[in-house]
Order: sequence, then structure tokens, then C-alpha cells
Amino acid sequence: MTTDEILLDVEERMEKAVSVLRSSLAGIRTGRANPGLVDSLRVEVYGSPTPIKQIAAVGAPEPNQIVIRPYDPGTLKDIEKAVQASDLGFNPQNDGRVIRLNVPPLSGEVRRKMVGRVRELLEESKVALRNIRRDGNKTADAAEKDKDISEDERDDVKNEIQELIKKYEAEANDLAAAREKDVLEE
Repeated sequence: MTTDEILLDVEERMEKAVSVLRSSLAGIRTGRANPGLVDSLRVEVYGSPTPIKQIAAVGAPEPNQIVIRPYDPGTLKDIEKAVQASDLGFNPQNDGRVIRLNVPPLSGEVRRKMVGRVRELLEESKVALRNIRRDGNKTADAAEKDKDISEDERDDVKNEIQELIKKYEAEANDLAAAREKDVLEE
């Protein structure tokens, strides 16, 4: 592998790790309604679990309400069941056309739990980034051993990988800090 291939692979994987963190953080409740809260919801329709975004339009017309409007009205009951069975803690209200989810304000204890979850997700993301760095460094060592790159090139690649991890860890920290701030706001 060339140095460029190693760096490209490492950077793509780090970008994916931060992207996973970003989508995980979107599913964490704040005091406001956010369509991202139900993104992880899978609904049993047509014989298979389907992501809610594929079968319904999800919106937040008010700060404390999420509205789920199915593309096929026949799936309304299935969506309602999935919401009740999920661990989201919402009580769906079905009016025959749409499902409304009222997002209750968070108590202080629940907010602390949410902040703890944000920190867990951040730590998982950092562990993933460190594993990617380790893999990149091993690949660089192997390339140098196979005489694909020189010792100096290997050292340069390792330094660039270190710069990448600093960049992506800072991005992950910023995402988590912003989400913590959202959760703690009343």
C-alpha cells in the first residue's frame, strides 16, 4: 500500500466513526421535539423490519410534538405498535391519519442520564478512532517491512495519522459538547 492509500483509508474510516457518533447523538432526547428521536425506530411492515423514514414522513411542527405521517395509511397501526414497543417512552396518539408523539419536558435526573449517555457515545467514538489509528499504524509498519515505503515515509504517515485523530477527536468532542448543552437547556 502506498502512503496515500493508507491515509485515505484511515481518514474515510475516521469520518465514518464521527458520522456514527453524529447520528447516535441525534437520537438522544433533549427537551425539544426532534425528528431524529425516532430515526432508529424500525417498524414491522410487509414482513420485515423497516426504518420509519422509508414508510412515513416525520416532522416536528411544534417544540414539544413529533408528527409521523405514513405514506400508506394501512401502516398506521404498525407504526403505533412499534412506537409503543420501543424504549423511547412516548405514548402515540393516532387520529386515523397521523400519529402524534408528545415529547414531555425532561426532569433533572433524566437530563443527567442523557448527558451520561452522550459521554458514553463520545467515549465509544474515541475508542473507534484509536482503533483506526492503530490499524493505520500497523498497515504503515507492514508496508515498510514489505519495502513498499521507506522508513521516513512510514514515520510521516504515522505523524499524519496522529494529526487526523486529533482533528476527528476534536470534531467528536464538539458534537458531544453541543448535544450536552442541548440536553441541559431548559
